[in-house]
Amino acid sequence: MPYPEMMVTPMRQDLVRIGFTELRTPEDVDAVLGEEKRTTLVAVNSICGCAAAMMRPAVFLSLQGEHKPEVLTTVFAGQDMEATDRTRDYITGYPPSSPSIALFKDGELAYFMERHQIEGRYPEDIAADLRAAYEEHC
Repeated sequence: MPYPEMMVTPMRQDLVRIGFTELRTPEDVDAVLGEEKRTTLVAVNSICGCAAAMMRPAVFLSLQGEHKPEVLTTVFAGQDMEATDRTRDYITGYPPSSPSIALFKDGELAYFMERHQIEGRYPEDIAADLRAAYEEHC
């Protein structure tokens, strides 16, 4: 059962405020991941503490470097469930994970950071891993 939207809005805004586009329906997901050839980041957001304390700050920090994805998107696990499920159809080879971060290049999954790579780590360390992926793929 989703949380009340008034509780989730600030968590959505953490990414929207820095330039992310929300993908709230399966059609939104397909319009981007099914068509986009530019490098595309998908932050699978979550209401959990590791998303708030680690993932969202790390994503912000990761975008401060020279190399970065051209398209920034997000889905919210547990809230926009159909959009999240559709996103997971594009993230092949990995079990569902939230929060998580996917990087697509030429319409294919190029890099994926699962929850276990986020939990218990400092945002600066997560951001360094993301920047390394950007340097390789962006």
